Amino acid sequence: MPEMHFHVRWPDDRVEACYSPSLVIKDHFVPGTTYALSDFRERSRVALTIAAERVREKYGFLCSRALGQLARIEAAAAQFEAAPGASVTIVSFEE
Repeated sequence: MPEMHFHVRWPDDRVEACYSPSLVIKDHFVPGTTYALSDFRERSRVALTIAAERVREKYGFLCSRALGQLARIEAAAAQFEAAPGASVTIVSFEE
């Protein structure tokens, strides 16, 4: 399966490289686009769950790395929940 990284800029301007075991991320995000925090979280949940399931379909088990990435995104996003207008920018894709 083609894996990829997608680089995100959090509300505190920190850039993080996130992992996906599938290119499905490209169906849910556009580089250079800024998403409201809640929208980013939901898109991440959907995309990384699909990616983990694609691994299951091919290899017979869920991708724990994709689910771990989702957990890290959830934890990071929780830090900014109280910030009004918090948003996340998709900086780039790396295949």
